[in-house]
Amino acid sequence: MHEATAREHLEELARLADTAGADVVGTVQQRIRSPHPRFYVGKGKVRELRSTARASKADLVIFDDELKPDQARHLEDFLGIRVMDRAELILDIFATRARTREARMQVELAQLEYLLPRLKRMWSHLSRIRGGIGLRGPGETQLETDRRLIGTRIAELKHKLEAVARSRATQRKGRANSFRAALVGYTNAGKSSLLKALSGADLLVEDRLFATLDSATRVVSLGEAHQALLTDTVGFIRKLPHDLIASFRSTLEEAREADLILHVVDASEPDWEGRLAVVHEVLEELELLDAPRVLVFNKTDLVTHAEEEVLRERVRGREHTPSVFLSAFRPKTLDRLRNVLLARIRAALHSVQVVLKVTDGGTLAALYREGEVVKTMRDDSALTVTARLPASALGRLQARGIEILEVAAQGVSEDVIPSSG
Repeated sequence: MHEATAREHLEELARLADTAGADVVGTVQQRIRSPHPRFYVGKGKVRELRSTARASKADLVIFDDELKPDQARHLEDFLGIRVMDRAELILDIFATRARTREARMQVELAQLEYLLPRLKRMWSHLSRIRGGIGLRGPGETQLETDRRLIGTRIAELKHKLEAVARSRATQRKGRANSFRAALVGYTNAGKSSLLKALSGADLLVEDRLFATLDSATRVVSLGEAHQALLTDTVGFIRKLPHDLIASFRSTLEEAREADLILHVVDASEPDWEGRLAVVHEVLEELELLDAPRVLVFNKTDLVTHAEEEVLRERVRGREHTPSVFLSAFRPKTLDRLRNVLLARIRAALHSVQVVLKVTDGGTLAALYREGEVVKTMRDDSALTVTARLPASALGRLQARGIEILEVAAQGVSEDVIPSSG
């Protein structure tokens, strides 16, 4: 790892620590070919770490990489203070940020699955009072008891989350006729701000990592009688614990079921390509890399016009995914994303000419409500309506025996969804 990259990772770790409520008093780094089996870092470096911790009166050391249970135990014994790794820190943040019952269950499940192989470390201080051969100390007895209790609780949480997943699936079926888009992206890319700006909804927006964990779905008006359901999902981050991804799978199903994934990127982030790659890895794990996607470069208010032009060129040079540039705090730029959503909706519509009786006001109202009426022509006996309709509405018309003169697929207009807009 390059020194600049290592520094960025440590800066992000410091932000995570701040989010968790810790005060960072110093950093230590080492370039090693392979982790030390006992301490992860070398023996000389762990001595330096102990001196630094004592000098700064630190009571916690956080490693950026995941530690094996034995490594964490040996480090705590040597340093004499609490040791955690990045995964445990992220789990701790999620635990404090979870608001809904579902999110709390998801975090608890991830914590317990992380904790289970590390129980021995927690009870190591009790194991020292064991007697001779054939005698078992209370630490070992309690360890086995805790393992059974945790195993039971894990099974219980999985069962409850499966029920939540089924309930979510039922809710999604109820929204099957609506166009759905899901916001995904690196944590703090501005997804919640974007959803709030587009929908006008009252949502928590905070400049901190993982400010929100609970998915939120809001209606976004696109004009011309069209609207979309936009869902904000949990943010991603480097080295996101696998157990956490697995636990939040039911929440992330919103992205799987969406008609379009909006990958939100912080345009002001120098390492946007690295963060883009992190999100790609998670999407790949969720089998969503091949889903329809649009890159949404947010926070353009934090870069100069020249910097934005350079960014656009870099994006055009490496990305084949359509992209749009905007700021959640500049309302006029939001129309760029609304146009993208509108174009996607129209791509799924069919141009039809429907012949109605002049007295059939109910069907005419349904055409306005469910689709986009382009024009109407009336003579003495009939009303001919040219409209763009979804397949579901078209099927209902055909089932009622209403005459349809022509049907044609709209297709996606490339001038409406530019490669970089």
